[in-house]
Amino acid sequence: MSFGSVESLLRAAESVPVWEAVLLDDLSDRGVEREASWEKMAGLWRAMEESVASYDPERRSACGLTGGDGAKVEHAQIGLCGPVLTAVMATALKVGECNACMGRIVAAPTAGASGVLPAVLLPMKEKYNFSDDDMVRALYVSAGFGQVIATRASIAGAEGGCQAEVGSASAMAAAALVALLGGTPEQMAWACATALQNLMGLVCDPVAGLVELPCVKRNVIGAVNALTAAELALAGVGSPIPCDEVIDAMRSVGDVLPASLRETGGGGLAATPTGRRIAEELLGR
Repeated sequence: MSFGSVESLLRAAESVPVWEAVLLDDLSDRGVEREASWEKMAGLWRAMEESVASYDPERRSACGLTGGDGAKVEHAQIGLCGPVLTAVMATALKVGECNACMGRIVAAPTAGASGVLPAVLLPMKEKYNFSDDDMVRALYVSAGFGQVIATRASIAGAEGGCQAEVGSASAMAAAALVALLGGTPEQMAWACATALQNLMGLVCDPVAGLVELPCVKRNVIGAVNALTAAELALAGVGSPIPCDEVIDAMRSVGDVLPASLRETGGGGLAATPTGRRIAEELLGR
């Protein structure tokens, strides 16, 4: 894709909607017809839906650390956060568990952050009765912002920490949600920037090196963060720091994170006594 900055994406959106600017860029980049690009994105949306529809609360990951929590949140209905936010949290857990249990998910932008976008988009589709076409357009928006983040910074926990995975997914979801709710391209950029700011510095410290603890629950935080960033942007709360500069700052933070906090399982929660005990029990190390 040709968008190396959010600024260039917004310039392209002066003549067409953001989603279409991204779609047109995909046609040019991959040399495909419009129908092929659309169907590929629609297929990703269907896969997101299926990752939730096929959720089995009885299923557990191979190591036993993950499974059943999405159903717990869904059924408990504590009431602190209201039905929509509860659905967002439950959906994030379900998709994260699906990934840990070797189910089929959409890496958006990575498998470890795969719960964020569907957790935001699926409950919003139900709440506002959006069409599948609306959701596909939102995915194009998320892809555009995600591509800029990947180009200017990183989407890999091993390179930039969890801010590069869940943080990027949260920013993509925030921009997509603003687009769904009729926000302007500038507001999409605000939402993306705010979501990234909120999770900047988030480390990648998987216990036993597995994408389960704390990864699955961080998908919940990423999804909730996306909602707050989108609502702020839609209310007119901007980002004094331009989105591209926020992305660049995220890159600089990731560059100075020690190796122990970049997916090696050597620091953070992975280095706690319990984290090390779990690793020894599961992996014999």
